[in-house]
Amino acid sequence: MSERQQLPYGSWPSPITAASLVEQAVSLGQIEVDGERVYWLEGRPSEGGRQAVVTWAPGEEPHDVFGPQWSARTTVHEYGGGAYAVGGGGVFFSHFADQRLYRVDPGGEPSALTPEPPEPMTHRYADARVSPDGRELVCVRERHLDGEVVNDVVIVDAVDGGEPTELVSGADFFSAPRFSGDGRRLAWLCWCHPHMPWDGTELWTGEFAQDGLAGVERVAGGPEESISQPRWSPDGVLHWVSDRTGWWNLYADDGARGARPLAPLDGEFTGPDWVFGQSTYCFLPDGRIVVTWWQRALANLGVLDPKTGRLDRWDTPFTAVGSLRPYGDGVAVFVASATAEPALVLLDGAGAVTDTLRRSRPATPDAGYISAAEPIEFSTEDGLTAHALWYGPANKDVSAPPGERPPLVVMSHGGPTASASPALNLSTQFWTSRGFAVVDVNYGGSTGYGREYRERLKGRWGIVDVDDCVNAARHLVAEGLVDEDRLAIRGGSAGGYTTLSALTFRDEFSVGASYFGVADAEALATDTHKFESRYLDGLIGPYPETKGLYRERSPIHYADRLSAPLVIFQGLEDRVVPPSQAEVMVDALRLRGLPFAYVAFEGEQHGFRKAENIIRSIEAELWFYGRVLGFEPADHIEPVAAENLPA
Repeated sequence: MSERQQLPYGSWPSPITAASLVEQAVSLGQIEVDGERVYWLEGRPSEGGRQAVVTWAPGEEPHDVFGPQWSARTTVHEYGGGAYAVGGGGVFFSHFADQRLYRVDPGGEPSALTPEPPEPMTHRYADARVSPDGRELVCVRERHLDGEVVNDVVIVDAVDGGEPTELVSGADFFSAPRFSGDGRRLAWLCWCHPHMPWDGTELWTGEFAQDGLAGVERVAGGPEESISQPRWSPDGVLHWVSDRTGWWNLYADDGARGARPLAPLDGEFTGPDWVFGQSTYCFLPDGRIVVTWWQRALANLGVLDPKTGRLDRWDTPFTAVGSLRPYGDGVAVFVASATAEPALVLLDGAGAVTDTLRRSRPATPDAGYISAAEPIEFSTEDGLTAHALWYGPANKDVSAPPGERPPLVVMSHGGPTASASPALNLSTQFWTSRGFAVVDVNYGGSTGYGREYRERLKGRWGIVDVDDCVNAARHLVAEGLVDEDRLAIRGGSAGGYTTLSALTFRDEFSVGASYFGVADAEALATDTHKFESRYLDGLIGPYPETKGLYRERSPIHYADRLSAPLVIFQGLEDRVVPPSQAEVMVDALRLRGLPFAYVAFEGEQHGFRKAENIIRSIEAELWFYGRVLGFEPADHIEPVAAENLPA
């Protein structure tokens, strides 16, 4: 065995390069099944972030449903999801370039179903489902009309197309319109400002009549209950997920007796509905339900008998599971683990893998360069406990000099109503294989730990999340695992806000990186899209009544308190966090005289999708950390245009 090379932390050479994060890599999303045929979405950085619908059936190789000029991606709610549907012999999708609905039949070219809107991209469609007879398509529509955004549920002729017919309107938002198996009934979700879908939603049903829907009634939900994923079982029973007990559990409609909990558990059977089309449960032909649920950030997968309430966990290595769809006697599903990236697999009715249809990349790096996620708990403010995922440095070829402790990268996830995943992510391994320790913090407000934990952030965004990130770092310093003088914090979107707040209002960190982060909470409250336009009412307070709080929580107004160098990354077409926020922060950094770099990308929105920009951003971040923390990366990186850095 060759002797390991001894190098300072941060300067370890690694085969997990920035380019390897996107080379031959795809993001996998939204599985659909039609008979023996499986469909899924592939996001391809190498094709400018295009979303292709891919299909497979026994005896075939996976292949694209349409040509490279088409992309199935919707911008309803800006975040999208539910970009395509299958049924009636066709594939129906929202084309990113114009947001119209299209139909494509096997071997054919896509043809438009919905008419051209008055202005480009002003009529958008998402979360579609095909009627059992294949003749109609029900979906969420979002119209941008003279500065006003109107959402409703519409039905579209799936064969000939034409002007959609409105079915349901009146609420601020709609999602998950779902046909019953006989096509006679419809279920859907709706909610209104200032709620987000994880705060309070309502589940409604109605029967199709000659002139629309009749017998419309509310089945469940309200301002303090979050409902998700309504769907009908093969025998016509309506099911859904609700957090009425404080945990997102699965329920069935028991008629006059109301909702019946199927497997009461201190666990989460879904996650927050940031995008359309989540699927964390599905029905098997024998009446059982395959479900996934989360406890302490780790996913479980198993089968539930709705008659007895018995829940059997399958013995699988998976720590992340998504997009469950029935297939034959089993399911098609995305799975991942702490040592394996996402893959689309087929499982039999006992949870065994029978086929792997697609991996997010062809090969996984050698295990000697992989650091597996370890859930940890640590003490935080008010005598509470918070959660995180810990990754130690890992590189089989290199060791550190005796007595040296690694620099720490504190990761603050976006949302903030979201969570860090324990699935293998090469973007995390990029750091650990170079000699960094990483802690991915599921701060108070994160999902996966019940409603009470989720609501720790209520009115306290910019406080609880920052405290928990600081206390995660302090915990690891106290354990002797990291260098207290080399603490970095990074995050995107809401995680970028936590990063900026930590560097402004606290002094524990040595350097930071903000990806399209919020610098001015007030600007976000007054200049963002409809879906999130009242989100901050719950996170900070009603605007403008609590305008003073918004100013207090906004790093931009306290730039003179910035305590560490900062690199900022921004997409110039971002509608969620506009570039103006980054640019104002840059001006403040320049006046402050702190070392900083600003890297902006043409054509990128909220989250980078182009391969060259993904590569450039993470390499630039590493280069900047090296200059600030005093190490020389092993990678050959083009220097960044930075200001105020020492020679």
